[in-house]
Amino acid sequence: MKQRINFGKVLPAAYNAMEPLDALTDNSSINREYRELIRIRASQINGCSYCTDAHSHDALKTNVPLQKVLLVSAWREAGDVFNEEEKLLFKITEEVTLIHKGGLSDETYTRAIDVFGEQLMVEIIMAVITINAWNRIGVVSQLHPPVRNISAALN
Repeated sequence: MKQRINFGKVLPAAYNAMEPLDALTDNSSINREYRELIRIRASQINGCSYCTDAHSHDALKTNVPLQKVLLVSAWREAGDVFNEEEKLLFKITEEVTLIHKGGLSDETYTRAIDVFGEQLMVEIIMAVITINAWNRIGVVSQLHPPVRNISAALN
């Protein structure tokens, strides 16, 4: 297949406009481990292999246990691998990402406000929105992850 459009080269202003959203998320009160788990889960749902790979590696660099990174897609079936906050983050991520299925449910919203409060909840939603936008650029552009030596990455 012919090489797809490089958004950063064709319309750098639009591509660069995404950077402040990333900075907002990176400077939010969401802890770094949770940010990467949100990014991984949304990227998996959206089928963005580039972002899934990048954020899985970022999570490992942030000392997220390998078991958690490997089980993000099966978080419901993973027993006690994920704590209750992480499970709630995944629910929020899935409901916001899959907005066409009804969006953020009242049940999830109410629980999230109780657990995270309004400020952190808005930051979490913005993190989900931001990675969803990046995923769409990655999928439309057919970005693929680089081939990596995984054993080297684990050492």
